[in-house]
Amino acid sequence: QVQLVESGGGLVQAGGSLRLSCAASGRTFSSYAMGWFRQAPGKEREFVAAISWSYERNYADSVKGRFTISRDKAKNTVYLEMNSLKPEDTAVYYCAARVGGYGSRTPNEYEHWGQGTQVTVSS
Repeated sequence: QVQLVESGGGLVQAGGSLRLSCAASGRTFSSYAMGWFRQAPGKEREFVAAISWSYERNYADSVKGRFTISRDKAKNTVYLEMNSLKPEDTAVYYCAARVGGYGSRTPNEYEHWGQGTQVTVSS
């Protein structure tokens, strides 16, 4: 059974930093693309960042230059380093995995999802 478990969320002041982790289990994810999405109350789930099996990265314009996605294949873990956080970054952050290697920006193209971790940025 495939499982993705996020951790690292919390409450932080504007301008602060957090590091999210997503631990994958159930199979080897080295050939999967991994993505981070977020969903704020009353809004649709939106793309944040993704990393392909070959470490190609892409980011939403709203987080480019502030967030960094990385992965450790040996640990089956993907990370999201978030710096210069803003109140508008407040959301539940979800980790996702998809077969095929390409880091899609489309949630429906991901087969596996974590349960989410709350990030709250106070002003």
